[in-house]
Amino acid sequence: IFFYFQMKTYKNLVLIGTSHIAKQSVKEVEEIIHKIKPEIVALELDKNRFHALMNKERGRLKLSHVKIIGFKGYLFAKFGEFAERKLGSHVGVSPGTEMLKAAEVGKEIGSRIALIDQNIEITLKNFSKEITWKEKFRFFSDFLTGIFSKKNKLKINLNKVPDKNLIDELLKTVKKRYPNLHKVLVSDRNKFMAKKLFVLMKNHKNIIAVVGAGHEDEIIEEIKKIERAN
Repeated sequence: IFFYFQMKTYKNLVLIGTSHIAKQSVKEVEEIIHKIKPEIVALELDKNRFHALMNKERGRLKLSHVKIIGFKGYLFAKFGEFAERKLGSHVGVSPGTEMLKAAEVGKEIGSRIALIDQNIEITLKNFSKEITWKEKFRFFSDFLTGIFSKKNKLKINLNKVPDKNLIDELLKTVKKRYPNLHKVLVSDRNKFMAKKLFVLMKNHKNIIAVVGAGHEDEIIEEIKKIERAN
């Protein structure tokens, strides 16, 4: 069984949108890579995060990193690590397992592994520089309200990749309520990954890119912009 509803194809590129803690994503990635047998398996990771995943390193960020990535970036990264670990333990899947599976299967079939994401330290440094305290307090306020409010709770199955309509709605909300956060964590990284994928598409027959669900459409649009400019 293949779960194609989170898969996008553009020319010689296949984008698989995953949830980093969903069992479905691990199975989906394995099956699609085996079926397509791409020359390149591209991952939404940078060298540091890939190394940490491969070596099962946790909590890599220390207080000493504050001077590099800024205090706000450090807090956000720590919060993200905690949330992913908690959710992952709930469903029995470690965060990033689908990326490790993609790398493992890619190597088995002779694919080259490409890391296409922006350096995490640059992303967090930009986060510290561009995110406003107003957005930060709004984020934590919304988070706490969501935990303690009994109304309007979203029913999400953590074992599966969320429905595309739900992801689109969530991204629209994030962009509206936290525009700088969306720019740094989504739009800027999509542009970076699109540039990397554009080069790979020119030099290889077929590529599979494993990215977080919600990145697929914008990455394709950014690739099209690069093509028009060239």
